[in-house]
Amino acid sequence: MINNLNKSDEDWQKELTPEQYQITRNKGTERPYTGKYWDFKESGVYKCTCCDTELFESETKFDSDSGWPSFFLPKSAGIIEEEKDISYGMVRTEVHCKNCGAHLGHVFDDGPLPTGLRYCINSISLNFAPKTPKG
Repeated sequence: MINNLNKSDEDWQKELTPEQYQITRNKGTERPYTGKYWDFKESGVYKCTCCDTELFESETKFDSDSGWPSFFLPKSAGIIEEEKDISYGMVRTEVHCKNCGAHLGHVFDDGPLPTGLRYCINSISLNFAPKTPKG
């Protein structure tokens, strides 16, 4: 896992709650239908909970019936990195924040058009910033 912020494990433990640390730094997974954003519908941007990098826009969020927030496209190319995950007897593709290496969740190829992708993300890995009115 990349950590472009050069923070030590001890630094992360001091900055994050135990649950945030377990999921973002130890590749944990929150239980489905328990995270604050799985059924969240406001307009804005979802940011990395560890480094505040903008990861997903609300316009790309969709209801996947999975119990986790799901998106079909990251906010910008190259901001999400992928890694093969063979844990728990499955072959999946883990996704993490390119900037700080935070574990976000997994990406699957069963999403809607136009990408056909489903970025299945732990709510605890995200912070939401509402859109501010222009003017």
